Amino acid sequence: MIRVGILTVSDRASRGQREDLSGKVIREIVGQLPAQVVKYTVVPDDRARIEKELMRISEQVDLVLTTGGTGLSPKDVTPEATAHVIEKVVPGISEAMRMEGLKHTPYALLSRAIAGVRKTSLIINLPGSPKAVRENLEIILPAIPHAIETLKGEGGECAGKQL
Repeated sequence: MIRVGILTVSDRASRGQREDLSGKVIREIVGQLPAQVVKYTVVPDDRARIEKELMRISEQVDLVLTTGGTGLSPKDVTPEATAHVIEKVVPGISEAMRMEGLKHTPYALLSRAIAGVRKTSLIINLPGSPKAVRENLEIILPAIPHAIETLKGEGGECAGKQL
């Protein structure tokens, strides 16, 4: 069972002025895996707060999925916060998400989302919109169980492995 943490980054959602629809989509899609959401947090667009929560949550789960703060706005700092706490970058995840996003909108090129490893947790930045969360998460979902197995030292060779 994969233990999942969701971190929503949104000023309005953190103040209770907006419902976190993207977090709900993440919860729904993760339900397709042998996974359980065990942590859920909403924080404002504040780099120090994001970093603190990423470190806290990653100590308790196998997979941290963030939503929001990946664009070009001056307040969008989720990738910077993530880069500060991860030890290894996993570029294929964000590359795949942008490639999938391009099938739907040219604005996918503007996503600065990153993915990486902190200790034995995989951290993945997702966009803020529910539609983009769904598109992005569904494309990477098949690789997540193997990634988590590998991080735990349980995964074998990738070669020849069928999804």
